[in-house]
Amino acid sequence: MFSKPANKPTPTPPKSATPEPVVAPAVASPLDAPKPRPKVASLISSGITIEGGVTGDGELQIDGIVRGDVRVGRLTVGETGHIEGSVYAEAAEVRGRIVGSVTAKQVRLYGTSYIDGDITHEQLAMETGAFFQGRSLKFQRPAAPPPAPAPQPTPVSNPAPGGLDMPKPTN
Repeated sequence: MFSKPANKPTPTPPKSATPEPVVAPAVASPLDAPKPRPKVASLISSGITIEGGVTGDGELQIDGIVRGDVRVGRLTVGETGHIEGSVYAEAAEVRGRIVGSVTAKQVRLYGTSYIDGDITHEQLAMETGAFFQGRSLKFQRPAAPPPAPAPQPTPVSNPAPGGLDMPKPTN
């Protein structure tokens, strides 16, 4: 009554030439997302001379010589570092030499620093022994401009023929 069929092969589904694609989950968790890598400071080492400007938004350490303007996010001038040109940065730490103006929100001059030029800053710190010849100019955050008054309509009196206002003759 209930008997097994005698050695009948079971049918297998046909294999296709292309493998089945693996489907990734639709929602990835924020923990699985790659984390941004911290930016590594660039270095101009001692013995290197750059003729021309250096620009970027990262961090730069100068232990060599730069003859040109330096415009970076954060600048460190080492004891052997030398800049002949203007400096523009968010923050500047100087242990070496700058001949030119410095513009940064935060400026720190260590005891071995030599600055010959104006410094424009929000915060300035100087250690004993730092040499600075120039002007110290503090940036002032611009005050919010007062709101502009609403424009007043100007009255038109005695329009001349053709719609133009003509001055009245004086006798």
